[in-house]
Amino acid sequence: MILHNDRLRVEIADLETVYKGSRFDWTGFITQVTLDQAHTFCAPESLQADEGTGGIGLCNEFGIFQPIGYDDAKPGEQFPKLGVGLLTKPDDAPYAFFLPYKIEPFPVQIKLEADRITYDIEPLPCRGYEARLRKMVQLSGTALDIVYELENVGTHPIRTHEYNHNFIAIDGHPPGPGYLFRLANGVNLIKVPPVLRVEGCELRWKENVTGPLASEATGPHNRIENPFWKLTYEPIGACVLSSVNVPVGYFNLWFTPRLICPEVFVTIDLKPGARTTWTRHYEFFSSRMG
Repeated sequence: MILHNDRLRVEIADLETVYKGSRFDWTGFITQVTLDQAHTFCAPESLQADEGTGGIGLCNEFGIFQPIGYDDAKPGEQFPKLGVGLLTKPDDAPYAFFLPYKIEPFPVQIKLEADRITYDIEPLPCRGYEARLRKMVQLSGTALDIVYELENVGTHPIRTHEYNHNFIAIDGHPPGPGYLFRLANGVNLIKVPPVLRVEGCELRWKENVTGPLASEATGPHNRIENPFWKLTYEPIGACVLSSVNVPVGYFNLWFTPRLICPEVFVTIDLKPGARTTWTRHYEFFSSRMG
């Protein structure tokens, strides 16, 4: 599926085609963003089908650290993975996001327009853990918004997290000198790999990357009030800026020799009958062509 306007072209995978695993949200699975027919921003985690977790571009996940209903499920019982379906707990081992759990997909209704797509994901009965999710991907100029609306229609609280993995390589350029990454003011960086040089809220790669690495960040008292990041590939002047319209508590910058993945985590805590909404906003820029 394609969303487009006069500046952006956004490619979105059809359900159960490019990705049908038990980790990432199947809806709004954005595989490429192209600006002015000149610059691309998305990349697959791996070029080999049997490597990695199948992530591509701007794909999100619910419950990587706090899966809904997993701990009180017995082996053989199901638990909900938002954006995917009901997964089956195979044994008493802790939840592991990389395992291929058995899936019963959620029913999904899709409405496609030229510059917007809306997904309505209905819940399936699951021991009182039920949530209705609406997800909209919409374009405006050089901006892309992903809007989430989540309602707890079950009898148990919904406590989890949501983040977007953001598999990015601007025009296919791998991490290394030439990339500049900037975080919101007031963010505390921790566990910074030596390949990064930190100057205030700016990070640069001193050399090419040879393996998977991560840098974590938190806000004061584990709360980031103005969560945004900006990634620029300076030799061509192309960049992407992203923000979230709610405070967040955790940020992770993960990268490999192929791509850069800024991850901002939204905390979800919904009582039965409650609902919440949040928006991930992206803007794509280029100071010059080339």
